[in-house]
Amino acid sequence: MTTSEIKDRFVEIYRENIRRKGAEELLDYLQNRCDFFTAPASTRFHCSYEGGLCEHSLNVYDCLKSYLAADRAKEFGLEFSDESVAIVSLLHDVCKIDTYKTSMRNVKDDKTGVWSKVPYYEYNDTLPYGHGEKSVYIVSGFMRLTRDEAMAIRWHMGFSGTEDQKLVGNALRMYPLALALMIADCEASSFVEERK
Repeated sequence: MTTSEIKDRFVEIYRENIRRKGAEELLDYLQNRCDFFTAPASTRFHCSYEGGLCEHSLNVYDCLKSYLAADRAKEFGLEFSDESVAIVSLLHDVCKIDTYKTSMRNVKDDKTGVWSKVPYYEYNDTLPYGHGEKSVYIVSGFMRLTRDEAMAIRWHMGFSGTEDQKLVGNALRMYPLALALMIADCEASSFVEERK
């Protein structure tokens, strides 16, 4: 899919599912006042290219929908509204908005020994508020999140962060949407995006 098609799909899923007060203002912010649709998802790992952040968000949405449709998820009673699923998956990484800047660096070609300048993404966080908590903070500036949604976005990194492991485990047990989002995020970044 092209960057334009990815953006169109994001907007379509967003508008079909997210209808609460402030949702249109948040979408306007994403479309017109920040780099959400052009930003990478990382500097050099998953979706580290222009438009990667939006593409990653859609991959997480697809993985979360698939996970929640599976028999195993149903056995545990993991059922959430389409709106909650769209909110947590599409918006879990808005903390990355306006944090990646394109810079240039010198790279030596191993075969020819010739140096050349190549672009790369530099991480420059001007709002160092954490990862998941920063996404909750940004989204909450536009629309109210349920406690389950806020916890899912806050803890979507699971045990890969620097937080106290007991705290992470308690959050994932108490808020099953957080566990489901963490699984979907890992599946998207580790498997779906690794194969591209």
